[in-house]
Amino acid sequence: MKHYATFILLMSLCLGSFAQNSKKAIFVIVDGISADVIEKLNTPALDAIAKEGGYTRAHVGGEKGGYSETPTISAVGYNSLLTSTWVNKHNVWDNDIAAPNYNYWTIFRFFETQYPQKKTAIFSSWEDNRTKLVGEGLPATGNIKLDYHFDGLELDTVNYPHDKGRDFMHRIDESVVNNAVEHIKKEAPDLSWVYLEYTDDMGHMYGDSEQFYKAVAMMDDQIGRLWQAIQYRKQNFKEDWVIYITTDHGRDAQSGKNHGGQSDRERSTWIVTNAKGLNHYFKTGNPGVVDIMPSIAAFLNISIPREQLMEIDGVALTGKLYATTADMSLLNNKLRITWKALEKKGNAKIWLSTTNHFKEGGKDEYTLQATVPLAKQEAVIDVSKLPSSFYKVVIETPGNMLNRWVAERK
Repeated sequence: MKHYATFILLMSLCLGSFAQNSKKAIFVIVDGISADVIEKLNTPALDAIAKEGGYTRAHVGGEKGGYSETPTISAVGYNSLLTSTWVNKHNVWDNDIAAPNYNYWTIFRFFETQYPQKKTAIFSSWEDNRTKLVGEGLPATGNIKLDYHFDGLELDTVNYPHDKGRDFMHRIDESVVNNAVEHIKKEAPDLSWVYLEYTDDMGHMYGDSEQFYKAVAMMDDQIGRLWQAIQYRKQNFKEDWVIYITTDHGRDAQSGKNHGGQSDRERSTWIVTNAKGLNHYFKTGNPGVVDIMPSIAAFLNISIPREQLMEIDGVALTGKLYATTADMSLLNNKLRITWKALEKKGNAKIWLSTTNHFKEGGKDEYTLQATVPLAKQEAVIDVSKLPSSFYKVVIETPGNMLNRWVAERK
């Protein structure tokens, strides 16, 4: 009887583990829509998703005028999301994607490495998103292999003949969304990326205009269909889905046709999500595109190794954060490091390296320079015995890390 009771207990535990809802994540990049545009137009699908989670203004472009300043260009923004780093690390400076630094892993590589049995997918007009940014099949990315992709339609001029009005791009986006909806309903990949381009095309052609606003309305309808597919899976398969929707850059203030610079409007973006437990930073902190990757990683229980975590520029938008907004200055051999404390209790450990071997695939040796109360929001380090033209600092709190560089001494 005792053995039977033990058997029943084990079976109950096993069934309980299977009964837990499997987690699925999808992120969508809709191209080139500044926050002021998304806020003034009617977007019922985005509103429905935000009602379950939230909407926030956000930014791209790294630190304006600083070492991480990042061009407000499409592929640059995509890679900042994928890697949770700015351009000084991921090295994608424009849409040519000439030499990505694959030492900074994408979320797909982290996920595939930890969960090789789970499914990944990309639905995109741009084939480069898979072949160059994610780097599918490249030795430098560990020969990562996605389980499914639907992309490259911009190269198909037979089924999508290119017209001057670029209506073909809308039809490609329609195909991308329809395929994503079908695949989500039938296969439910665990991690998916959907990319839609048409809004940026209309922005470049017409700027702030009815044509552009119509394209945004079309995009919202497409998001609505994706949302319906997610609802279908949640209702019929008891899955736990999170979706993050954002844009890769804003538009110039003069005409709305251009982007790439560091004006407020070009940097101004937004995030819509159904995520639960959105934190104070999401609601009031003007988060960056780099913050989406850690948020998805937390939801999917992706464990990022410490030495890689020390390089990530973003922080999670859900759950408890202990600090944000790191800054650093160097004067007279004194390294002054500051942060914004979100919790009063706990300590901040200050780690310092004078090398950047990680960039070349090596390892940096960090030394612990100080441990100070988190609430102090400041540490001053004497580096007179560590002369260098470069300092890399990591602030380790009980719940998250922040990092900063000083690239030259003054």
